[in-house]
Amino acid sequence: MELGNLQPAVKRETKKRVGRGIGSGLGKTSGRGHKGQKARSGGGVRRGFEGGQTPLYRRLPKRGFNNIYAKNYTEVTLTMLNKSKSTEVTAESLLEEGIIGKVNDGIVVIATGKLDKKLTVKAVRFTKAAAEKIEAAGGKIEVI
Repeated sequence: MELGNLQPAVKRETKKRVGRGIGSGLGKTSGRGHKGQKARSGGGVRRGFEGGQTPLYRRLPKRGFNNIYAKNYTEVTLTMLNKSKSTEVTAESLLEEGIIGKVNDGIVVIATGKLDKKLTVKAVRFTKAAAEKIEAAGGKIEVI
């Protein structure tokens, strides 16, 4: 270290102390200005409010389609199936063991990872590759 390399210490930004007298620069109205909705306690408007004008999120057209009959399946990988202690794997057994958090409308087995043991897997759906890998490991698949 040399004198030419010295720099002043990094200054931290201090918290604004409002309403602490005229000398602070934030006394009297405490930076809120005079009167009006934003000057009052609890005043202000919610996010997206545009003063009574129809807000942007309501002016824009809706897009797409939301299918109320769509099924929401929980994806289970072969790596997850390896963690299972039982030989007969169902959605309920995976839930009890804490491997999945929620069943939703059933489970779908996908072929990510390797299967090291012989299992009987009961699920709503299987991908082709997952079914092949389970059967190659000597296991069985059952579509519920």
